[in-house]
Amino acid sequence: MATLTIADNERRTSDVQEIEQFLSPFGIWYEHWAVEGRLTEQATADDILQEYAPEIERLKTQGGYVTADVINVAPDTPNLDAMLAKFDKEHTHSEDEVRFTVEGRGVFWVNPENGPVFSIEVEAGDLINVPAGVKHWFHLCDDRHIRCIRLFQDPTGWTPEYIDQGVHEKHPPVCWGNSYLPSESKFKPPVEL
Repeated sequence: MATLTIADNERRTSDVQEIEQFLSPFGIWYEHWAVEGRLTEQATADDILQEYAPEIERLKTQGGYVTADVINVAPDTPNLDAMLAKFDKEHTHSEDEVRFTVEGRGVFWVNPENGPVFSIEVEAGDLINVPAGVKHWFHLCDDRHIRCIRLFQDPTGWTPEYIDQGVHEKHPPVCWGNSYLPSESKFKPPVEL
């Protein structure tokens, strides 16, 4: 299940409704899909796309996406550091970035025009979109493994447009454990924007 964190305000939640409500004003949507028992460990990219075809088709209709693929990143992925360096600096895209996490974990950082910088740590079952033009960056978690379904509006994909002097340098590239911020019982509701 995803974890939304506003580190500067020591706010954190894994509650699906709180996450959805916080993200909605920024045009970001979040869903959690069932993953248990849907795929085997040996599932190929085609198996994954076939298993999630109903959800993918719904998203294509909803967002005007024309193609979907599966990206698999692992510690032994050739040129992994160079690949990750493309995404760990603040940037935008000319189309939405849509990801459904099948396996693994990562952190999307978002720097919206009308709100605080926040992060969303995603894991298996989490779907997120970052709308076109929204400043963001991504960090892979310490096990350096993630497998995601990606959707695109342009079949050729997108290119990052980097932000000069981005705020990404102020936020460490880590996935957090439960001790990073105060316990869930100290979560403060998201700020009114």
